[in-house]
Amino acid sequence: MTPTIDDPRLYSPQCTTLTPIEKVHENPWFCVFNRGGYFTIENKLLQVLILPIVENSSVIMVRVRRPVIADNTLELPAGGVKMNESPLKAAQRELSEETGIYISDPNRFHLQSPLILTPRGPCLAHIFQIHLTQKELDGRSEHDDEILSIECFSFKEALKKIEKNEIYVGFQIAILTRFFLQSHQIMFAADIKKRKN
Repeated sequence: MTPTIDDPRLYSPQCTTLTPIEKVHENPWFCVFNRGGYFTIENKLLQVLILPIVENSSVIMVRVRRPVIADNTLELPAGGVKMNESPLKAAQRELSEETGIYISDPNRFHLQSPLILTPRGPCLAHIFQIHLTQKELDGRSEHDDEILSIECFSFKEALKKIEKNEIYVGFQIAILTRFFLQSHQIMFAADIKKRKN
């Protein structure tokens, strides 16, 4: 079973002493609150991101249409948790919708320590890591229309794309670089194996 991470900020704002609370803006996706003089941006839905690792050597990313920044950016599969849905179920659904890869076993999704998107957001995102096989990647089905393509990069290629600013969405970079730092031994082992072959 997926381990739990005991951080209440994953589920609700914990800045309850910041009063008075006034909602100053609302749209279908988020609200802006004035919490005792501190302005916060709060998503209406809990957020999940998925880090799909293939064969311990590459990472799957999705190229997403982002008209607001006039680009099609490389990102990790992500989205909001629907009503009556757990973050884990949302991770399964978002991976399937955005990559076409459906994994029925929830135990394969591993909850990672949370990262904060912005200090103005009092709720943290749920970040899940999943290890996939090349066969699962090759056997994927259709994905959402908002996704232009599914792309798979070796760890080395992903780092190069960050270096060359081809991956430049900050939250994605934080998740990827933390993974690379935590698993640098895997990367070096894979690199050594390639050189021997």
